[in-house]
Amino acid sequence: MKKETILQAINEFPKEVNLNALFEQLIVKEKIEKGLLQIENSQTVTHEDVIAHFNKKWLK
Repeated sequence: MKKETILQAINEFPKEVNLNALFEQLIVKEKIEKGLLQIENSQTVTHEDVIAHFNKKWLK
């Protein structure tokens, strides 16, 4: 995660910061960044593949 992203998240909070809420927001931002990077690198699974996987697993 870039320093700018962390600073932006901090600046979005009021003067009194709840650290748990800040960490939660940073974790969410990090997961979103990771997901977007996976999309850019075509590291995704189609909806149909997910359905087929779980049908195979659950409908034994």
